[in-house]
Amino acid sequence: MQNLYDLIIIGGGPGGIGAAVEAKVLGLQKVLMIEKTENHSHTIRKFYKDQKRVDKDWQGQAVELEGNVDFVDGTKESTLDYFDKLLDDEAIDARFNCTVENVKKENGIFLVNTACGVDRAKNVIVTIGRMGKPNKPSYKIPPSLRSQVNFNLDKCGNGEKILIVGGGDSAVEYACELSQTNEVMLNYRREILTRPNPTNQEMLFEYSEDERVTLKLGVDIESLESEHGEVKVHFSDGSMLFDRVIYAIGGTTPKDFLKSCGVTLDATGEPIFDENYESEVEGLYIAGDIAFKSGGSIAIALNHGYRIVNHILNKEK
Repeated sequence: MQNLYDLIIIGGGPGGIGAAVEAKVLGLQKVLMIEKTENHSHTIRKFYKDQKRVDKDWQGQAVELEGNVDFVDGTKESTLDYFDKLLDDEAIDARFNCTVENVKKENGIFLVNTACGVDRAKNVIVTIGRMGKPNKPSYKIPPSLRSQVNFNLDKCGNGEKILIVGGGDSAVEYACELSQTNEVMLNYRREILTRPNPTNQEMLFEYSEDERVTLKLGVDIESLESEHGEVKVHFSDGSMLFDRVIYAIGGTTPKDFLKSCGVTLDATGEPIFDENYESEVEGLYIAGDIAFKSGGSIAIALNHGYRIVNHILNKEK
């Protein structure tokens, strides 16, 4: 039986760190923070230049910190050092290089399925940034094909000839799902798929054996062009026509990820949550940038964690 956590936090940015610290300080005993990259605060590490200023507030919004994290304006380096210290001092159980695949609630307990296994929790906070857009191919996508070249399943219909590009779990899941009502080919530049989890690898093998999904491995795509309303894909070994091309080549759109976590979205694709940041699933919370249409400050993200943890504790009284 897997360990049962009081709280699992998905995302290792300021909001996730803040929530983890508040949980430990305020009395939740078993807390786990899961981050898909190799360290916390990925956005700050990747997109901020050395010595770049990191502000507590955002676009002039002065926000008073409510909890136990005393964050102040600083540089990239001082900010990362501070978050390092918080994680070390509070002895937060953090798991890096671990991608969350989905979250399901069964018998009142959340099952958080990751590339590292399955963890169980009474409560879950999703605190991911809005910079989690999918990767794009290096070659240009002709403007005339934009409606037929996608990065998720939102525009897919039935009876189409579809090319899925990618070698990870998303690519495999897209291909197998779409094969129920479409002719599907999965293309990956390497000859062997090593990234998908064992369950997805087995599923893809079965679908390939049954000829429900055609595999085109070890072949690169060189370019796309429009031909009589179809997408002409120029592979390194020849060209083929498709009705639609879907890229699943890394990155996760917040919209798709939230759906996989069981979060209900409104008509505009934004997560639905109440004044306590709780989604329509009891015990499943939204925090940080993803709770704002236009983004928010580090201070606001930290306050989210403080309020959510208090809400969890008050429910348990």
